[in-house]
Amino acid sequence: MLKAIIFDMDGVIINSEPGHAKAALEVLRKHNVNTDASYCKGFIGSSTKSMCEDAIKRFGIDITTEGLLAEMNRAKKELVLKEGYPVIDGVTELVKRLYKAGYKLAVASSSSFTEIEDTVKALGIKKYFDKLVSSSNVKRPKPAPDIFELALSKLGVSAKETIVIEDSEFGIEAAKAAGIACAGYINPDSGGQSLKKADVLIESFVNLSVHFFEYTLQRSQGLPVNITSTKRLIIRELAVSDIKEIYPIYTDPQIRKYIENIDDYMENEIEKQKAYIQNVYSFYGYGLWGVFSKTTGRLIGRCGIENHIIDGKEEIMLSYLLDSQHWGYGYALECCNAVLKYAYEELDIHRIVAVIDTGNVRSVKTAQKLGMECEKEFVHNNRKSFLYVIEKK
Repeated sequence: MLKAIIFDMDGVIINSEPGHAKAALEVLRKHNVNTDASYCKGFIGSSTKSMCEDAIKRFGIDITTEGLLAEMNRAKKELVLKEGYPVIDGVTELVKRLYKAGYKLAVASSSSFTEIEDTVKALGIKKYFDKLVSSSNVKRPKPAPDIFELALSKLGVSAKETIVIEDSEFGIEAAKAAGIACAGYINPDSGGQSLKKADVLIESFVNLSVHFFEYTLQRSQGLPVNITSTKRLIIRELAVSDIKEIYPIYTDPQIRKYIENIDDYMENEIEKQKAYIQNVYSFYGYGLWGVFSKTTGRLIGRCGIENHIIDGKEEIMLSYLLDSQHWGYGYALECCNAVLKYAYEELDIHRIVAVIDTGNVRSVKTAQKLGMECEKEFVHNNRKSFLYVIEKK
């Protein structure tokens, strides 16, 4: 169960990295060091102190680490006074939503405590954070886990109850080393950081649902997310362990006639599902989900929506398949109606299409009962197909 969210500050709450680099380069030039922003990028996610230690050694600067650090901190303060705090779009609203939802919140940053406090005060969000944690209070900076371990201790929560939001490779490594699930924020000004070790990627904080973090924590722990339910069915994400149960359905000749991209080896389907969980479920928040009988608990098929290029146009496509033993009982209509409702109400999706083989009479009838209309007949993947469409006004 999710109890806490820990925010990095620089590059997540404020877009400070360009300003930090500008200030650092200005100080280094005063010490006759001519370098560029690429040098500063190597320390994104770490601490200014680490950069000072490296600069003194690398460039032979005749100054103490504390002296150079003080100069850089002064330069950053002067820049803030001149230009203000460049807040990341949507992040303050997200902080307020998470606070209102009852989560414990913290900032864990490589910046000094004073810098952290001044920033959240200036943005009017200090009262929403339970704890402010600086790397100056730990022995090792990121990518060591120390700062996040300290944050967990101060918040009184465990790693399995927490998510970190980070924009840097070092930060993500630190979170994972502490055993915490991590959401990687894609900040174009953070120096092209590798975020591949994050559990999920965030492109924008604007209108980001609080449920996003609950679902991310579940997926990081190998727990599938429940999507919705009907009178007879439960629709949830497919876990890797579900593939052994659904694979025999895939191999049914009556079903395989109309579906593609099913591998001949179950082991390959398992590997594909591992990637699907991270790259589709986590990134888009939707995909093809498992359909389970409430009566038996058994997996009887799949249903959901996916992004596809159809006849040269980007579309969101509805598709389903059910065990042939469950045909003729209205399950297809029931699960598809539930998925459409979820797409409208939870995902704010307005246009959904279905590509149906012209010979698939059952699916055509289901599409019509769903209120979908045939937009055209065309050739899709070398097969004559209908394009059925439903649009919510």
